[in-house]
Amino acid sequence: MQTHALQRRCVARRPRRAALLLCCGLLLGLPATVAGVSLRVTVEGLEGQQEKNVLALLGIYQEQNDSGLTVPRILALYRRAPDQIRDALAPFGLYRVQVEDNLDRPEDPNGRWVASFRVDPGEPVKIGSVDYRITGPGASNPAFPETFPLQPGDVLLHADYDKAKSQVTSVASEQGYLDAELLRHIVLIDPVAYTAHVEFHLDTGPRWYLDGVSFDQDLLADDFLEKFVDFAPGDVYDPDLLLGLQGRLIGTEYFSNVEIVPLKDQAGPDRRVPVRVVAERNKANKYRVGVGYATDLGPRFSLDYRRRYIGRRGHKLKTEIEIAPVTQSFVAEYRIPVRDPVSDYVQIRPEVYSFDTASRQGTLFKLGALQSVLTPSGWRRNLGLDYRYEDYEVADDDSDSFNGLVPNASWSRVVADDPINTKNGHRIRLLLQGTARNVLSETSYLSGSLSYKAIRTLGSGNRFIGRANVGATWASSVQDVPASQRFFAGGDNSIRGWGLDALGPRDPQTGSIIGGRYLAVGSLEYQRSIKGPWSGAVFTDFGNAFDPDYNADWEQSAGLGLRFATPIGPVRLDVAYAITKEPAGFRLHVGLGPDL
Repeated sequence: MQTHALQRRCVARRPRRAALLLCCGLLLGLPATVAGVSLRVTVEGLEGQQEKNVLALLGIYQEQNDSGLTVPRILALYRRAPDQIRDALAPFGLYRVQVEDNLDRPEDPNGRWVASFRVDPGEPVKIGSVDYRITGPGASNPAFPETFPLQPGDVLLHADYDKAKSQVTSVASEQGYLDAELLRHIVLIDPVAYTAHVEFHLDTGPRWYLDGVSFDQDLLADDFLEKFVDFAPGDVYDPDLLLGLQGRLIGTEYFSNVEIVPLKDQAGPDRRVPVRVVAERNKANKYRVGVGYATDLGPRFSLDYRRRYIGRRGHKLKTEIEIAPVTQSFVAEYRIPVRDPVSDYVQIRPEVYSFDTASRQGTLFKLGALQSVLTPSGWRRNLGLDYRYEDYEVADDDSDSFNGLVPNASWSRVVADDPINTKNGHRIRLLLQGTARNVLSETSYLSGSLSYKAIRTLGSGNRFIGRANVGATWASSVQDVPASQRFFAGGDNSIRGWGLDALGPRDPQTGSIIGGRYLAVGSLEYQRSIKGPWSGAVFTDFGNAFDPDYNADWEQSAGLGLRFATPIGPVRLDVAYAITKEPAGFRLHVGLGPDL
C-alpha cells in the first residue's frame, strides 16, 4: 500500500512540474520548445593548457553551435558552467577559482544569446606535507626513491602526482615485486590553510624471479628460438623483459601471433616463474606487385617474392625483379641468422643489372657473400666479398669488361624519430671496396665513399634537410675503373635539374660523360608546412663528379617543391632550375618514399 501511494504522488507531481516549466518559459517571454536558438560563449582570464582544459569540459561552450539548442538547455548549461570551470581547473592545483558569469538574453526572439565567463584562477595550492612509506621485504631496495618525487612546497598538479605515483609503482614492477600493493594513496586538501597533504604507502610483497623458457610451436628448433631470449633463469622478474621477447619474435615475421605466458602458479618456494611461449606460424610466402614512377627511371614495375622461413634454423629468401626504361634488375637474398638472430646474419646475394642511362650502357652480374652485424653502438657493419662480371660502354672509345673479386666493407647508421615521415634524424654510410691486379682481377682500384643526410625540425612546421655525398677512387686512370664503380652526378637524389648520371667528366673528343674518380655533391632544403599533410619546399643542389685527367665544372641548381605525407613516405614534386647549365632550363622531378 505504501508503494502504490508513493507512485501516485510522483505521478501527480509531474503535471505540476510541467506547468511550472511552462510558466517560467512564459515569464522569460520565449516559448520553451523553440529550437535552433543562437548562442555565443566567451571565456576570459585563462590561457594555455588551463584554457584548453576548461573549454574542453565546459558543456555550454561545446554545445553552443548545436542546431537543436533550446532555451531550457541554455539555462541548464549556464547553471552548471561555474562548477564545470572549477572542476576543469582543479588538476592544475587551483581550488580558489572565482567565476563571474553573465547571460545576456536578446531582445529579438531570433537574436543571439551571449554567455560570458570571467575567470580568476587564483593561486595554486601547494603541498604542505608528504607521508611516504615503502614497507615489506623490498623496503630497503635502493631502486625505490628515498623520498616521494613530489615534496612540500611543490605546486599540486594532478598530472605530476599521477606521474610520481607511476614512477614508484613502476620500480616495484621492474624489480620483481609482483604482489606490490598500494595500502594508501590519497591527497587531502585543507581549504583553510590552503595546503595539500599527500599520503603514499606501498607494501612491496615478496620478490619474484624468472625461470626457464619453453616453446609451444611447430616451426623452428627450440635451441634456435632460445637465442631470442635475453634473460637467464634467476634474473629478477621484469615484465619489460617478457614484452621484449614477444616483440623480437613477432618482428622476425616467423609467427603471426606470439603469446608470453608466465606460469606463476608453477613457481616453487624460490618464487622462480617458468615462462611459456605460445606461437602460431605465419604464412610462408609473401608476394607484392608494384607500379610507380620516378623521374630518373620513368615508369617502373616491380615484383617481390619473400619466403619468411626455410628449415628449422630460420633461414629466409627474398627475390625482386624491377623493370624500368633505363634499368632492369633481378636481385635475390638468401639470409642465414647468426649470433643474435634479430640483427646479425650471413647473406648470399646474386644480382643481375642491365642499364642504359644518359652516360653509360651495359650489364653487370654480381654474386656476393657478406656478414652483417649490428654493433653495440648501433652501427650496421657489413664485411663481404663479391664476384663481379661487368660488360660496359661509357663513350664511343671507352668500352670494356671487368671480371674479378671485389672485397668490400661498409658501416651505416640510421637514427630517426619516425622511419617513414621523419621530423628529426640522420643517415650516414661509409663504403670501402677495391681489388688487386693479377691477384683478384685484371685491374686494380680502391674506392671509398661517404654519404650523410640530416633532417631537423625547428619550431612549428619548419623542416631542414641537408645532404652530402663525397667519394674518391685510387686508380692509375679512370679506364681502370668499371663503369658501375665510377662516380656520376645528376638526378633526383643527386643534383636536381639534370637527368640521372648526366653530369661528370667529359671525353674531350666526343663530349660524352665518362664518369670520374672523385665525387662532391651537396644539397640544402627548407620545407614549410602548409596545411595537414601538405608542405612546400625550396632547395639548392650543387657539386659534380670529377677526374684529374678530364674537365668537369662545378654545377648548381635551385628550385621549388611540393610535399604530401603518406603512410609509405612523402610524395615529392620538384621543379629544379639548372643555374649553370648551358642553356639554363627547368626539369621536373617526381619521387615517393622515406627521406632517410
